Amino acid sequence: MDTFSFAQSVSLDYPLSIRIVNLEGDETPQKESTLIKRPELRHIGSNTSPFSDLYVTVQVWAGSKPLTVPVQTSYKAFKNERSWNEWLDVPIPYKSLPLNSCLAITLWDVSPTGGKHAQGHAIPFGGTTLPLFDKDNQVQKGRLKCMIHRHQKADGNDGTTTPFAVPKRRQGSKKNELVAVDKERDEMDRMDKLFKKYEMNEIPKVEWLDHLVWRVSERRASEATKSSVKSLQRQASLRQEAGKSPEQNGSVDTEHDAESGPSQFTLTIELPRFDFPSNIDIKPPPEVQFGPGINGTAGGSSRIVRIYDPEVAAKDNPAESKHRRLVRSQHRHGILDKDLRPNAKVRDELNTIMAYSPTHTLTLEEKDLVWKFRYHLTKDKRAVTKFVKSVNWEDQSESKQAIQVLAKWTEIDVDDALELLGPTFDSPAVRAYAVDRLSKADDNELMLYLLQLVQALKFEHISTDSRHPATEASSLATFLISRAVENFTLGNYFYWYLGVEWDDKSPEQGPEVRTMYAKVQYDFMRELESRPGGLETRQTMKRQAELIAVFSKISSPPCRPQDGDAHYRAAIAASIGSVGDDYWCCARGNSSLQVVSIADYGYVQDSIGGKYPMMFKTGDDLRQDQLVIQIITLMDQLLQKENLDLKLSPYKILATSTTAGASQFVPSQTFAHIAKKHRNNPVLAYLKQHNPDERADMGVRKETLDAFVKSCAGYCVITYILGVGDRHNENLLLTPDGHFFHADFGFILGRDPKPFAPAVKLSKEMVDAMGGSSSDLYLQFKQYCSLAFAALRKSSNLILNLFSLMVHANIPDIKLEPDKAVLKVQERFHLDLPEEEATRLFWSIMEDSLSAYMPVVIDWLHAKTQALRA
Repeated sequence: MDTFSFAQSVSLDYPLSIRIVNLEGDETPQKESTLIKRPELRHIGSNTSPFSDLYVTVQVWAGSKPLTVPVQTSYKAFKNERSWNEWLDVPIPYKSLPLNSCLAITLWDVSPTGGKHAQGHAIPFGGTTLPLFDKDNQVQKGRLKCMIHRHQKADGNDGTTTPFAVPKRRQGSKKNELVAVDKERDEMDRMDKLFKKYEMNEIPKVEWLDHLVWRVSERRASEATKSSVKSLQRQASLRQEAGKSPEQNGSVDTEHDAESGPSQFTLTIELPRFDFPSNIDIKPPPEVQFGPGINGTAGGSSRIVRIYDPEVAAKDNPAESKHRRLVRSQHRHGILDKDLRPNAKVRDELNTIMAYSPTHTLTLEEKDLVWKFRYHLTKDKRAVTKFVKSVNWEDQSESKQAIQVLAKWTEIDVDDALELLGPTFDSPAVRAYAVDRLSKADDNELMLYLLQLVQALKFEHISTDSRHPATEASSLATFLISRAVENFTLGNYFYWYLGVEWDDKSPEQGPEVRTMYAKVQYDFMRELESRPGGLETRQTMKRQAELIAVFSKISSPPCRPQDGDAHYRAAIAASIGSVGDDYWCCARGNSSLQVVSIADYGYVQDSIGGKYPMMFKTGDDLRQDQLVIQIITLMDQLLQKENLDLKLSPYKILATSTTAGASQFVPSQTFAHIAKKHRNNPVLAYLKQHNPDERADMGVRKETLDAFVKSCAGYCVITYILGVGDRHNENLLLTPDGHFFHADFGFILGRDPKPFAPAVKLSKEMVDAMGGSSSDLYLQFKQYCSLAFAALRKSSNLILNLFSLMVHANIPDIKLEPDKAVLKVQERFHLDLPEEEATRLFWSIMEDSLSAYMPVVIDWLHAKTQALRA
């Protein structure tokens, strides 16, 4: 007999917690006639915007009585979807939950005019009630989707009117009975149950099949949502034809539902997972212990009773808030603070605060300390971001003081300016201060951060009204446009970055954001026309778009373009040039990906006369590869500033839409191809073939081996920091002159489709080409790795700030867990350790990767798979 492991809920001495994930669904907007009859409905948040502000309250009920006070989500402004991703701790442990306990979850909408079940200026958007134990008396766990009962507060009573799932019904035989039978929704419910089992590892994982199922499921979920709304519309029309009023059909909230459109909303939540099923332990009721006034003895003693007060953790203490306002009052302490100087102890505390990473949250005490010594800290450029975080920008008097102090601050670094342009800094004065610092950077430096600065436009207060230009309310948009029209390279990249964001029609990119980017692009073109030579530049960009359109259509046998298609200028190089007069296009591809390469006579020519071939890809989103290449280029610049040239060769890449892009073609060979041609020590044999030197120790020119060792060290460190995955011999490449580099960055931030993948890709072929792990070249390789890792740790704030600006971009591996993306990069820097210990830890990871057996097996299996496909 198989063993079955389980636990009793009485043994779970853990507090109940619930994660509010997101709200999905749609509803038909209110009719204009309804809004005219009832103008107070215009003031309800959900009637003005599909992503209006909501907050969620959760309360435990049992036996028609509340067991806890409600807990509430923190405020969050929504842009493209209502997503919280917030864990709430309910003040009751699992062991205290009775069998009939349930969670009453209510979503609250804003309504200044009040209404039914109103609490202050909030009315119920909808509610749902979830039992904490299922039909098998087991604790609910994992992800769950709860149906939202529109305009109703969650009913925690027995026989609730707001169940989290509608019981399945079939069309009855009674006269005029109208029951919706949504087979598509039933199928989605069945899939959700299977996905939950998949997340709980109750279903074996098959990587290639799982990806196909996920894509089909997402498409079917979208179709099911649309069909659900249509079904509701059909029901409403049928009710009208049958002559039934909303009250006859069981409408609960006639105040809102009498004339509102149909809706279908589901709230996704997540409960803690356990390794084993947890069953309720039903015990007889305990004996009643009366107080000393009834049956107590004379020796009884009083006990202190602790009562949970939610306001202590959820709200500011009024006394502390008043104290903070008095302390920061300019009339009381403004003049005295100018002469304050920290003592040795306080100076150490301030230095500790200054060393915090951009992701660190300051405590109230730390904020008060920074504010107190703000005038002293104006000499420290590291302190400006900490000072801005310590200011209460909702206090008009305090924000006015802060703006005056910012004007006296010493010039800050670019990484701090980029942090001030992030989503957490909303003050226009602060953002204008950051833009002023960026204006002092030259065009080459600005080019390194342009991708992130275009993303930062999402956090500007740019009106989508066409009557007001984007530059009217955004200092960042004004700055970028003014610099882009002066430099063709900068302007060309700016044009394509804006175009890709405008072209992104995914659910994460809302229509307001796309409209904003289209408006910025229009203002850029209009400003370009007003400059000398602007019309010619605009025409060049137009012809680029035409060329890209031609490439996108090429997916069949080789074709030669028309005579009028020559002399296009392509946005590929750092200095844009022109495509050759006579070029040859060839197409190749597998599955949905098509690669069009300009070969033979085709090339991209830069302004200094250099030429290189390029590839154009369709059917693939290159924005993630574009981000990685940009970060590698930046890291190369940072290393060279430290006099450490590691011979990196990041190729040029540009996404021209969400499904196409161009990439520089670097003449090179993959490790897999080299291994087929050379059996023994293939990499060294390949280098000998192209760079022989009989006088050298290993038979290869010294310059070639030096480039190989340095580039291997650089890419090992960089791919480790970025968490690049899916590394195999097909995407490790080597040029004839010894420059090693990586390609295909489809997996980053620690993601990898293969099990037990190493954190660093250091293959045996690389070490053998250096002469083995005991050779002098390998020791040099280790030294270069240590120097590179230490140098990049010094610039960790800049790299983290660049990733924080990309959190809201539709980068596949970032949008999976946007709240953890920056933290994943930060973990690779090991900023909590001193430099020496961090370097030792990095090297222990490198040595483990080199000695691991699984990567060798993975490479062998990958080679066999590719051979079978060929």
